[in-house]
Amino acid sequence: MQQKTGVINKAISGFYYVACETEVYECRARGVFRNDKTTPLVGDKVLFELDDDNRGVVTEVLERKNEFTRPPIANIDKLFIITSILEPAPSLIVIDKLITICEYKDIEPIIVVTKTDLKDACELKQIYETSGFKVITLSNLQNDNFEEVRNCLKDSISAFAGNTGVGKSSLINNIYPILDLETAHISKKLGRGRHTTRHVELYYIKELNGYVADTPGFGSMDMAKYEIIMKDKLQYCFREFAPYLNKCKFTGCSHTVEKGCAVLKALHEGTICKERFNSYVELYNDAKQIKEWEQK
Repeated sequence: MQQKTGVINKAISGFYYVACETEVYECRARGVFRNDKTTPLVGDKVLFELDDDNRGVVTEVLERKNEFTRPPIANIDKLFIITSILEPAPSLIVIDKLITICEYKDIEPIIVVTKTDLKDACELKQIYETSGFKVITLSNLQNDNFEEVRNCLKDSISAFAGNTGVGKSSLINNIYPILDLETAHISKKLGRGRHTTRHVELYYIKELNGYVADTPGFGSMDMAKYEIIMKDKLQYCFREFAPYLNKCKFTGCSHTVEKGCAVLKALHEGTICKERFNSYVELYNDAKQIKEWEQK
């Protein structure tokens, strides 16, 4: 049997589609994975074997940089957090929850604000740029910033996240029209779109040497059930807190209400954005309710 190395770009009904050089091979997983409860994921770098009829078997999953339970994907380098400025309106707590997950899992978050022809996005952009993040704004009437998104995709595995209806599939289609991903209109009654992506799939863009994924359900706050960050780790997921974490008067500071807290001092001096701090407090209070057994 021939042994090869590739990347899983799609997984459907027990079949794994492994990209290797210019070919994609349909593979099954070796039975040993069931024994050690390992499930190969889209994005995994794997070893696989081919028989004489080019039927493949995944024999080993190589070390992962990171992984997600829902959606099932691994080895993400960059997460494009998509939010529309209107229809639907942005949710800062959703954006900040996704950012904390990125920081926790060593993923570069990039904020993309769509539909800026409907409303000015300067205030939202300022919140995240002053907090240390790259922000790209996009208008339905102009295509001037799509190239900036494309450049960010180079040499990486990137995923797109955001609430339904913010334009994830539309954005990918503008970046790489040949994909022609299905899109959905916004429901006026509900104020949101319907899901159009049914499974995770990586698409290789040769000229960028990068993979992109359209991921169903990657923006919902239901992610909190699957991607748990305990309260003592949360402070490290807000990068603007970093200069102040060792300067609080008391050890074990929660950075929420304590006297002598360096983070609160920076907040009052305007160094830390109040919107981001409010998200931290909300996420911290949620994390206090999480039991240790829930993170296992």
